[in-house]
Amino acid sequence: MSATPPPSIPPTRSGFTGEIWGGLAAMLVALPSAIAYGVAIFALLGPDFVATGVRAGILGAIALGLVTALVGGAPRLISAPSAPAAAVLAALASEWLAGQHGPATPDHVVAILTLVAVLAGGLQMLYGAVGGGRLIKYIPYPVVAGYLSAVGVIIFLGQLPKFLGLASGVALSTGVLAPSQWQVPAVIIGMVTATAVLGALRFIKAVPAPIVGLTAGFATYFTLALGRPELLHLAGNHFVIGPVGGSVATIFAGLHGPWAALTGLNLADLSALAVPALTLSVLLSVDTLKTAVVVDALTRTRHNSDRALLGQGAGNLAAALLGGMPGSGTMGPTLVNLESGARTRWAGLLEGLFVLAAFLVCGNLIAWVPVAALAGILLVVAVRMFDWGAIHLLRQRATVLDFCVIATVVVVAVGSSLIAAAGAGVALAILLFLREQIRGSVIRRKVSGAQVTSIQHRLAAEQEVLKRHGAETTVCELQGSLFFGTTDQLFTELESDLRQCRYLIFDLRRVRSVDFTAAHLLGQFAAMLAERDGCLLFSRVPVALPNGQNLGAYFTSVGVMSGRSNVHQFETLDDALQWVEDRILAAELPAAAGAEAPLALADFDLLRQLSADPSFAVLAASAVTRSCAAGETVFQHGDAGDELYLIRQGCVRIVLPLGGANHHNLASFGRGGFFGEIAFLDTHIRSADAVATTPTELFVLSRKKFDEVSRANPTIGVKVFARLARALALRLRQSDTEIRALYEG
Repeated sequence: MSATPPPSIPPTRSGFTGEIWGGLAAMLVALPSAIAYGVAIFALLGPDFVATGVRAGILGAIALGLVTALVGGAPRLISAPSAPAAAVLAALASEWLAGQHGPATPDHVVAILTLVAVLAGGLQMLYGAVGGGRLIKYIPYPVVAGYLSAVGVIIFLGQLPKFLGLASGVALSTGVLAPSQWQVPAVIIGMVTATAVLGALRFIKAVPAPIVGLTAGFATYFTLALGRPELLHLAGNHFVIGPVGGSVATIFAGLHGPWAALTGLNLADLSALAVPALTLSVLLSVDTLKTAVVVDALTRTRHNSDRALLGQGAGNLAAALLGGMPGSGTMGPTLVNLESGARTRWAGLLEGLFVLAAFLVCGNLIAWVPVAALAGILLVVAVRMFDWGAIHLLRQRATVLDFCVIATVVVVAVGSSLIAAAGAGVALAILLFLREQIRGSVIRRKVSGAQVTSIQHRLAAEQEVLKRHGAETTVCELQGSLFFGTTDQLFTELESDLRQCRYLIFDLRRVRSVDFTAAHLLGQFAAMLAERDGCLLFSRVPVALPNGQNLGAYFTSVGVMSGRSNVHQFETLDDALQWVEDRILAAELPAAAGAEAPLALADFDLLRQLSADPSFAVLAASAVTRSCAAGETVFQHGDAGDELYLIRQGCVRIVLPLGGANHHNLASFGRGGFFGEIAFLDTHIRSADAVATTPTELFVLSRKKFDEVSRANPTIGVKVFARLARALALRLRQSDTEIRALYEG
């Protein structure tokens, strides 16, 4: 049963009206969150920087909305300040304020945050320029889930003091357990806001949940002010965010302060910012592309990943230059944008313009936004960001490691920092890769020489010899990556075979990479086989692996093939099998191997028991001889013909032509074999080509002449058909054995 495609979001409004409504709805969702994220970062620097955080969130929303929409490769995506950015920058600010990198003033920290945002934006643009949009999507999901869950935990822990109204300097562990230190107005406002957001998410679809929550927080604040008149005074009121301005001059005020403080940074400061900038760039890139993939599923479109990163990087760069905070493609505003009827990048542009208009018109009103209301919104965001489904991974042994990856990233992020979690995430990503490589076998198929043969049809006596010595040959079709993590598995699976086989054939057509450890193991195999006068054979060795490496040249350079007389390389697996079979037959049937004189008709296995029949001479007289040079075509597919060919000397290959210049080798017949039996039996046109691979002598028996002999001598006709049927039955049995080996190997 095929999977049901995700439902698309139908346009609710047509034309440019949908873009207007989409931009407006996206602004209503993005603006409260942007303000909350800005406050979450800058409030750590002290009460005087709360307004700076508000401006940073608003300016970031403006720059991201305008620039990302213009440059980005996902037209329906709405970019705004986001939770990952808030978590990384807040953690970074806490580190610097704690003196982990030396003494730092709040202004110094603001400069640090700005520079990290600039570097992260530049790195994102670099990712897009070099095609990183495709690579970032290959970060394992458990690592991404761990990052996002860690961001949720950090935001939750960071906002809980504001939700409870704890005084500055009170430790969270102390304040949470001491209700006497809670500020009742803050707790009430936060609880009402969070409840309103949760209720809106479930019951109200027409109005964005953050707007409902913020409105409820406003109403609760001014209701409480009826009994506490001091709440109506803006100056010194720590329950609200305070004045943020609301003019064009305020927008450009952010251009001077951070950059002036950059003059106080030294080389040690700059080197300490490399990992945070890298972490921030990767998190924001993953968050953006994740949202873009969801949009593709809903709209049945495809975004340009590389251009999306270029646009996101340019938006973050512009935001940082304005003094705003960076962000990413955000799920909430984007979905609201789609549901409102937006279908082009115009909605993103309008979202940025609407944020700008709201800032200029409502700047004074923003000053009265309760801090606890923003904390309530962010607590809901944090809880929803946590990957609660990860707990179900503990139910199965196969997914326990995935849960451990998520848990490790979260613990490292909370216990140390998101920067340290970045290193843990990279290490765990490598661990997951190794696990997946090791979990699957590098042996795609393993069969013995008794189960598979070359396409060279052998005489009955030769087949009997090859069957007796079949266990001396092991054929392995390898796949995937041969590297230090899979060499022990390969040796373990072949250990018992190496004790008894003399010929080990590795088919390398599906191999993706080989490292020196694996090459060294192959050399050990060759040495072990040499002790029993055995050989190591390679077939279908890739000329160019996915990384561009010539595998045959690599084997020669590291000593796997050079200097070893018992290591051979063949173009096809069939060539390798024929070489082994010829070597076994030459040792077991030396007389037959040297007897190359043309056979008489009575010497063929197909007719040998008929030579005593009195009418055999009549049949022999009806056969004609034919000589073919090497490379000469005996017949072609589509030819009319009813002849049966018996090979007196030489070799003939049967080839099935495919589309274009492609072909498939069906079989190869040597001295004493026969071919052309299909047209001989049904007298229809030829279905394949027959080509002499060496100088060849043939007996040719046409069906027309055979029928004339059979009518005069019915007994000889019956005996020939019986012998022919038996020979074809033996061929079919061999084919059955090889097909079964193909599926069971």
